[in-house]
Amino acid sequence: MTKQAVIFGTGSLAEVIDFYLAHDSPYRVAAFTATGDFVGQPQFLGRPLVAFEEVETRFPPDTYEMFVAVGYRHLNRLREQYCSAARTKGYKLLTYLSSKATHWGDTMLGDNVFIFEDNTIQPFVKIGNGAILWSGNHIGHHSSIGPSCFISSHVVVSGHCTVGDRCFIGVNATITDSVVVGNDNIIGPGALIQKSTSDGEVHVAERAKKLPKDSSKFLR
Repeated sequence: MTKQAVIFGTGSLAEVIDFYLAHDSPYRVAAFTATGDFVGQPQFLGRPLVAFEEVETRFPPDTYEMFVAVGYRHLNRLREQYCSAARTKGYKLLTYLSSKATHWGDTMLGDNVFIFEDNTIQPFVKIGNGAILWSGNHIGHHSSIGPSCFISSHVVVSGHCTVGDRCFIGVNATITDSVVVGNDNIIGPGALIQKSTSDGEVHVAERAKKLPKDSSKFLR
């Protein structure tokens, strides 16, 4: 059965979310919404663009669900803020789990969760409200991902881990078994986290080194 949805957002993430919902879900996006100061035209992607302040009058929450397509700006707090505002208006926030993700059907998912293709989610995993998992991650058994996290591609979260609220985890980062990542952490691309962290920490990996040699000297 086809379901009707409204997407909050007019950026590239909203365009991507619209594509996935159209091609791999029962949802059809009827309209887009944004706060009034971001509504400069009547349409986005060929569908109505309405001010969030009045969206419920044109697309009522008893007929339409909503997805808040806001990225990791302000360490995911904007997405968290607008999810709360949408719930206050009475909207059910839809959750998407790609048909191309691997899971065992027991994953506990919050609302406004978006899980892209090629994620491997082992048994007994919990994923909180507003979390976004981009393509190709591994979430180990008995682990939990806190609300409003943004996990980039090819991240490994090992078994029995806890990732706190509003964390950003960069591409190719690894969190080893039983580690607890505090709230509001930034884990940079390629970082290896082997010990638990406190709230508000930032961890970055060492950058690649440039060798004082020309590439023509290699692979002969």
